[in-house]
Amino acid sequence: MKILVTGGAGFIGSHVVDKYIADGHSVDICDNLSSGKTENLNKAARFFNFDIRSAEARNLILAEKYDALNHHAAQISVVESTRDPLKDAETNISGLLNILCAAVESGSVKNFIFVSSGGAVYGDKKDLPIPETELPMPLSPYAISKLAGEHYVRALCANSSINFTVLRYSNVFGPRQDPHGEAGVVAIFSKLMIAGLAPKIYGDGTAVRDYVYVKDVAEINRLALNNPVNKEINVSTAEGTSVNRLFAIMAEIMGFDKKPEHLARRPGEVDRSIIDNSRLIKTFNFKPYYSIIEGLRETIHYFKIEFGK
Repeated sequence: MKILVTGGAGFIGSHVVDKYIADGHSVDICDNLSSGKTENLNKAARFFNFDIRSAEARNLILAEKYDALNHHAAQISVVESTRDPLKDAETNISGLLNILCAAVESGSVKNFIFVSSGGAVYGDKKDLPIPETELPMPLSPYAISKLAGEHYVRALCANSSINFTVLRYSNVFGPRQDPHGEAGVVAIFSKLMIAGLAPKIYGDGTAVRDYVYVKDVAEINRLALNNPVNKEINVSTAEGTSVNRLFAIMAEIMGFDKKPEHLARRPGEVDRSIIDNSRLIKTFNFKPYYSIIEGLRETIHYFKIEFGK
């Protein structure tokens, strides 16, 4: 199968590319390297340094006649989206539409995988874990743009011959995650703790997230490629871990004895997010394999090598 992965030089997208290439597919990557890295690129893939909003990206899709398109490229910062909602929408809505409309016009694309955020689109809910049937209540421009993207994918694919799958990720972590932004708490904590520095926790540390390991996420993208389902699928473990607990596990693995620094809670962030994975298990006959401890051990080992420790 001939596949285009947007954002394929990024943290999650590069793992998906590796999985597709290991399965024998022909893979192209479209990434402007705003957050992706050249060292993440699989040498067996063709790389195009294009912005998803550009005419070059659109023309690539029209010219290459891909069988499937996996759309990982996005503005992923909740904080940045609250600072500049227009910039967030330009990438996450206008960029998506540029790619999606080209896929429809190409006439060749039969499968479109769209990455959304189960950790954001649902908002704060009392009843956990949250199923796909729950009404989304996004609390940030980032979450709004991701939910809007879901609707665009559903509407445009319904009027064409394209099957689709919307993957609503919980909090993904693992090797290659960027430790320099605010989106990847595990990577950020790892870099600071390896350097002997105390990490910062925003709020009191009781905020709960559903952490899923990136290798499990890549496998789910493989399953969605082979079996598009034309609906939303939560990608999660359905288990919650507080930030305080996350720090404690990492400190135990690393033998770290300093206390974290607590700062004010950031705007637009959900307090508790655990999302149900029953549909994932039923649809793909797959349940995430890695426990948070196993995933953290692999991730910390990766970052120790990455940071030369």
